[in-house]
Amino acid sequence: MSPVNTATRVLATATVTAAAAEFAHLAPAAVRLPALRRTLARRTAGLGADPHHVALTFDDGPDPRSTPEILDALDALGGVRATFFLLGSMLERAPALGRELVLRGHEVAVHGWHHRPQWYPAPARDLRELRRASEAVTALCGVRPHWYRPPYGVLTAGPALAARRLGLRSVLWTAWGRDWTAEATGVSVYATARPGLTGGATLLLHDSDCTSAPDSWRATLAALPLIAAHCRAHSLTLGPLRDHAVPGAARG
Repeated sequence: MSPVNTATRVLATATVTAAAAEFAHLAPAAVRLPALRRTLARRTAGLGADPHHVALTFDDGPDPRSTPEILDALDALGGVRATFFLLGSMLERAPALGRELVLRGHEVAVHGWHHRPQWYPAPARDLRELRRASEAVTALCGVRPHWYRPPYGVLTAGPALAARRLGLRSVLWTAWGRDWTAEATGVSVYATARPGLTGGATLLLHDSDCTSAPDSWRATLAALPLIAAHCRAHSLTLGPLRDHAVPGAARG
């Protein structure tokens, strides 16, 4: 075989190997596709086994501007509790608010250190950043987190494996309110979320606009009474993931 042909074969093999490695890294992100989300829902999307429970979750905090308003609104709705997926970079700037979440009965979880998807393989980086975020939640909030939700819902292999190594359960959502847009209102957030507000659902909302349209959290705030009223009317209880009976999830 000529040197040119040999070089071509080596290059082709290297390309296929690199592509296979990248596909293996990105493949878990396919759970965002509706058909596969339905198939994998009970393991990843947060579908609970309790037909009378809806898990209420918030991403991107804690934010001193908006999170206290969300907490007060939940108290006003009869002491509704939720799971807050915290960004390490936000928690570092507002550690007292992280502790307040726990003191007020809410569950804290990990959303990463920065809000960015990890598209390309970097196992050491993924583990380092997720460990940093998890340790920050433990140290600053005073409790060990059990859940991890990747930014943008992009669960690639690197963060997924890092989460498993750190004892975190990866969970996405089954319903959302599109509350991050500039056009969102309380009514629109509720209308978008309503079809998915059924027993076992996990609802994604945001308690911060740090990665969303400015003041979009106000639409979330306005939607909460509508969401709570819907759940009461359908004999559904809003609560944190720890009470959601997600199959295979650790307790404690």
